[in-house]
Amino acid sequence: METLKIFTSFPTFHFNLNTPKFSRIICEKKPNFSFPVNHQPLKSRFNLFSTNISNPTNESKQLLTANKQEIISTKNENQEEEKFDWYAQWYPIMPISELDKRRPHGKKVMGIDLIVWWDKNLGEWRVMDDTCPHRLAPLSEGRIDQWGRLQCVYHGWCFGGSGDCKLIPQAPIDKPPVHTSKKACVAVYPSFVQNDILWFWPNTDPYYRDIHLKKRPPYIPLLDDSTYAKSTTVRDMSYGYEILIENLMGPSHVNYLWHNENSSIVKKIRN
Repeated sequence: METLKIFTSFPTFHFNLNTPKFSRIICEKKPNFSFPVNHQPLKSRFNLFSTNISNPTNESKQLLTANKQEIISTKNENQEEEKFDWYAQWYPIMPISELDKRRPHGKKVMGIDLIVWWDKNLGEWRVMDDTCPHRLAPLSEGRIDQWGRLQCVYHGWCFGGSGDCKLIPQAPIDKPPVHTSKKACVAVYPSFVQNDILWFWPNTDPYYRDIHLKKRPPYIPLLDDSTYAKSTTVRDMSYGYEILIENLMGPSHVNYLWHNENSSIVKKIRN
């Protein structure tokens, strides 16, 4: 404040320069600034803006409400687009080199009990619910009969690759064919072989029967390249993928867990 007083106490200075444009620059003791008509101080414009917001009209309220609803709607649409449907994807079951065409195989993928078997009549692998519609026995415990039908181990019901029941041994021959009932059918999942791997789509809705024509499983060209060598290993784990990945991402346990290969933990892992 003292400095300000010193500067403001100086008399008026006059500078005479040779350039006509700056022939005289005067610094008054108390400068008096004036704004053009079309230029108002920032403070004034701010006050005007604040007044309009503090007293909104009905039209402005409706506009703000509409903008808010539009933002919420856009946010909801983006969330729906980003939502991942786990049951609308292809999942690998097994390399076909590990599958035996002479017998059915029971597998669990995405928490779904599946039966995988070779239908020699259709000439392709089939993926179905591992449940007989009769007494809910696991069809994977059955066998493939001489006619290429999947036969249940419990009462001998036989099924084709389309899930239709072909034979009920206990049904009278001279009575209506009860095996043609829809209640006697097994749900079939879309399946597809790519890269020598059997894939399945976890939805039995007939709408997805030909889903492979619209969307195919992920394709890896190198697996079909004869100039590359490949090997496959299949192992059933009694836990989910997230635990397996967490274990593989933490190599700090290697030096300790695998130090003694005769330990009970290592034996359980190997078995």
